[in-house]
Amino acid sequence: MLDHVSITVSDLARAARFYDAVMAALRVPCVNRSNVALGYGVRNRPDDDGHSYISIRASDGPIHADRRHWCFRAPDRAAVDAFHAAGLAHGGGDDGAPGVRAQYHAHYYAAFLVDPDGNRVEAVCHRAA
Repeated sequence: MLDHVSITVSDLARAARFYDAVMAALRVPCVNRSNVALGYGVRNRPDDDGHSYISIRASDGPIHADRRHWCFRAPDRAAVDAFHAAGLAHGGGDDGAPGVRAQYHAHYYAAFLVDPDGNRVEAVCHRAA
């Protein structure tokens, strides 16, 4: 459903440590790195439009995370586990350990983190174990 998303952060170097780790755990490459933004994933093209892209951008002012939430697809349940562990090891906070969330469906396996700026991020695998 999403083509691309941008997340604003107050400290790009700190955010890079966190997002490099959690995106690597999900096997999503960093494809752009500058002094104002990071980019992960694959940008869509006219002949190949089944991708998603996320940019992490430095803010000029304060960050107000106020219930923002982004969910990333994980290729398997092990990647969800790795996402959660990598986020905790790189400055994120726990907002829900890896596990099945049966209220969504029987195989919804997800983990939740809060990034260093308070953005709530999730990784999910919809496949059975």
